[in-house]
Amino acid sequence: MEGGELQGQVALVTGGGRGIGANIARELAEAGANVAVAARTTEQVEATSEEIGGIAIALDVTDRAAVDEAVATTERELGPIDLLVANAGSGWDEGDGAWTIEPEEWWRTFEVNVFGVYLCCRAVIPGMIERGGGRIVITGSGAAYLPGSSQSAYAASKAAVWRFGEVLADQLRPHGIPVFVFSPGLVQTEMTSSFPDNAPWTPPELAPRLVRTLASGRADALAGRYLHAEHDDIDDLIARADEIEREDLHAIRLQR
Repeated sequence: MEGGELQGQVALVTGGGRGIGANIARELAEAGANVAVAARTTEQVEATSEEIGGIAIALDVTDRAAVDEAVATTERELGPIDLLVANAGSGWDEGDGAWTIEPEEWWRTFEVNVFGVYLCCRAVIPGMIERGGGRIVITGSGAAYLPGSSQSAYAASKAAVWRFGEVLADQLRPHGIPVFVFSPGLVQTEMTSSFPDNAPWTPPELAPRLVRTLASGRADALAGRYLHAEHDDIDDLIARADEIEREDLHAIRLQR
């Protein structure tokens, strides 16, 4: 893609074959980025990558060797990775409760939503440090802190990945690598197909727009802060970055 504020950037988007991830890949490509689209389903990543002029990578994010190879492939074909969007996620219907499903199914959600994010971050960070920059965006969820979730593994895993992203942002701040965790809101995807038609759906374009802004560097001062694609005006937050840092806003904290 020609033009755009992300011209020349290389992005790796996991979970990019459908839903939120595919829309993020499209938005980044529209902004000029060269995008590697990675997900487990080959047909889906190939369709998305062909649409945006990127490359397709079949990837199980829980497989360390596969993650390392995905990063190597991206950098071999597109160049050094400037942006990782760790978006791949999973959730199981727990039926009548967490105790009614197989432990392996419950744990699989953590493997994808937490360990998979960790493996992807671990694979790109050394190169980013060596080159002196890069950005990481992690797809979180309001399930990390909102009441009413019906999936214990999904909610717990998203709480864990939020905390991981916040701590990682602190660890990478001296290296000049911002890390963001954001909630896309309630978006109509295959994962949310069981929700009623009148649920408070979030417009699907909001999460990709937010990621595009985060990739641009304009919001770097908000690294480590919890951001919501629908409920937060990112331009307002950028303007208030000093206040947000000073007052420790946009953070999940225990207040006594």
